[in-house]
Amino acid sequence: MTWLSDDVATHLQNVAARPDLSGTRYEIVEEIARGGMGIVYEAIDHELNRRVAIKVVSPDSRGEAQLIAGLEHPGIIPIHDAGTLADGRAFYVMKVVRGTTLREKPPRTIAEAVRLCVRICEPVAFAHARGIAHRDLKPSNVMIGEFGEVLVMDWGVGVAGTPGYMPPEQQAGPSADVYALGTMLKEMIAATGESIPRRLAAVLTKATAPADRYASARDLADDLLRFLDGQPVVAYPENIFDAVLRWLDRNRALIAIVAAYLVMRVIVLLFAHR
Repeated sequence: MTWLSDDVATHLQNVAARPDLSGTRYEIVEEIARGGMGIVYEAIDHELNRRVAIKVVSPDSRGEAQLIAGLEHPGIIPIHDAGTLADGRAFYVMKVVRGTTLREKPPRTIAEAVRLCVRICEPVAFAHARGIAHRDLKPSNVMIGEFGEVLVMDWGVGVAGTPGYMPPEQQAGPSADVYALGTMLKEMIAATGESIPRRLAAVLTKATAPADRYASARDLADDLLRFLDGQPVVAYPENIFDAVLRWLDRNRALIAIVAAYLVMRVIVLLFAHR
């Protein structure tokens, strides 16, 4: 008996799992990703002469394609086609995306992290407004494209979340997505090594709190935008001292100009009286 090496055995398994698309307009090129919800291949669409991504899923996951097809948003990859393989597995055809995941390329500053989180929130908020939750938000499911586009991937209807990004109550829904968004933002900020402003820390606490969490991704994004604009945030009740500090921070350029003007006036007056 000849024993196969692990590499050879894995290769044979991959070949055996490769979808048979004979008789269709598609030709498989290579596997590009796999996870609990299925395998993604890069393929050639011979009818339109373009590269596409084909995701093959189990028969009970075919509802994923219908779910994504109803979410027409720039931050969600569009569905081009769908069908069923001879072995009963379902497949759907999507735009192929070039880039890196958020896990592979985290932001370098707090401001960059907050802006990126807002962009992730946008397609999630779009889905929430239509009664759909992602259920498995995590850095590996966020793609940053070659031209800076932000795409939220893997809208699987059958998943139950990933440990570390699931809320304590272990329930799926918009609130669980908010928890995952808050957790991802915490990780992004921690990776920058910068100290967290109090108002932003309050936003993170509210996003991941067991109770009184933001109701949706839209509410979280709105508070993050208020933080970026130097406005009061819902998560942090201000006193007068906080308001003054926020005003000073927001108007640094104006204060610098006024200070420079006053210094120049003093210098002019001093020279005028010599």
